[in-house]
Amino acid sequence: MALERGKLSNVVQVAAGTTVGIITCASSKKVYVKSIVCHASGTGVATATAQVYFCPTGISSASTNKIFDVDIAPGETILLEPSYPLVLDTTGDSLQVGTGNITGFAATHVNFIITGDKES
Repeated sequence: MALERGKLSNVVQVAAGTTVGIITCASSKKVYVKSIVCHASGTGVATATAQVYFCPTGISSASTNKIFDVDIAPGETILLEPSYPLVLDTTGDSLQVGTGNITGFAATHVNFIITGDKES
């Protein structure tokens, strides 16, 4: 098994109240997510909420597959680093990220970046 080390540095900008896919397993090539960096952009006074979902093939993001749900102050950056890498190993498995519903003066979006490896 050959790994493309460090090939998961994808930055995804997620608007308030939305959820998007950040990485998907293709052709049963394993993906190892080592960490997720979340940054609440903006200068408002409210707190943003960042969420991460582990979605097996055919399953959409929902409270039943949410693995992280954290509050982030405007302008703050946090690191989510599980004890072991998250492994996507079946074609269609995905990691999705989202932001909670933000009202009032708050961060306008959350930036997510993942690090890790994938099989080549």
